Amino acid sequence: MAFVDRRDAGRRLAALLVESGSWEMERPVVVGMARGGVPVAFEVAGALDAPLEVVVVRKLGHPRQPELGLGAIAEDGVRVVNDALVRKLGVSEDVIDAVAAQETIELERRLRLYRGDRAPVSVQGRTAIVVDDGLATGFTARAAIEVMRRRGAARVVLAVPVSPPDSLDALRDVADEVVCVEAPARFFGLSEWYDDFGQLGDDEVARLLVPGAR
Repeated sequence: MAFVDRRDAGRRLAALLVESGSWEMERPVVVGMARGGVPVAFEVAGALDAPLEVVVVRKLGHPRQPELGLGAIAEDGVRVVNDALVRKLGVSEDVIDAVAAQETIELERRLRLYRGDRAPVSVQGRTAIVVDDGLATGFTARAAIEVMRRRGAARVVLAVPVSPPDSLDALRDVADEVVCVEAPARFFGLSEWYDDFGQLGDDEVARLLVPGAR
């Protein structure tokens, strides 16, 4: 396995970011994509001595095949849709709206739990380093990047431990920089790259986000 767990992946990703040095440009804020990206981002933020924030993103799954992503929604009303797949499957706008409405309920629940009433750490004029535990299609990462753009980030870096090469290539047109530890040509899923890829609970995510947790 390439990584022991998400914390190990975060340490290796942090080492790559430190080596590149590009993150130093605009007072970085490390933003973990909930849930799986938060423990990775926790290690990155510690290594860079940067604030840690969370961004909540939800995949828009096909009603009959939830694992099939039609796009994603995120905070601040962001929605990105895989137009090519939607056209191919003949999915109507009404169906996407219904899925988005359902996922918005869970998105708002997680926001209340992870951030409460406080405002997110400002990325205005700063470098936002968006971190996840890996990419598949990359649409959830697109949504997270768009949130940072809307909040005025001067620069957005996408940093992940592992991804298929085509997803990385597509996201280079969206982020200012993409950093990845492993980009295997043969990619069958994130779980194969972790010895421990267990489901994270909300309590664990919230605990990592408490100021001063590290």
